[in-house]
Amino acid sequence: MVHLGVDVGEKRIGIALSDDLEILASPLGLVLRKSTEQALTEIVRLAHQHSAEVVVVGLPASDPQRLSEQARRIRRFGERLRARLAIPLVFADETLSTARAVEALRAAGVRPEKMRQRLDAAAAAIMLHDYLEGRRQATSQAPDARSPSDQDE
Repeated sequence: MVHLGVDVGEKRIGIALSDDLEILASPLGLVLRKSTEQALTEIVRLAHQHSAEVVVVGLPASDPQRLSEQARRIRRFGERLRARLAIPLVFADETLSTARAVEALRAAGVRPEKMRQRLDAAAAAIMLHDYLEGRRQATSQAPDARSPSDQDE
């Protein structure tokens, strides 16, 4: 199942895409946010173009009762996006994804002047990878996910 990852920013929105086996998450690119309407339209187009079956929007982790202003803005954006999609949208923890993306890009030798162009999509890929990994771990720990040797005969 293909997932489209979305890292929402005020000016740039990072986009990532998973493979259909839900193993890899790769940076896809950026949506430059000229207006919210334009950004929502572009994300819906990308989801359709890449046959995404789920959209995953990164949300800063915090107590749901006390969302930060940034998290509230992202949640509102996500809810507006959800209303335009014919596929499910979920929110996922994006804590430290940008910092981890900076580290990964530096380790890959990306020059500082190119960092900004790649950072948001890389952060979206890290958030999406973490989400997919969490799903895999939850599935492998589920009672029905026992190996054949563990099952009663």
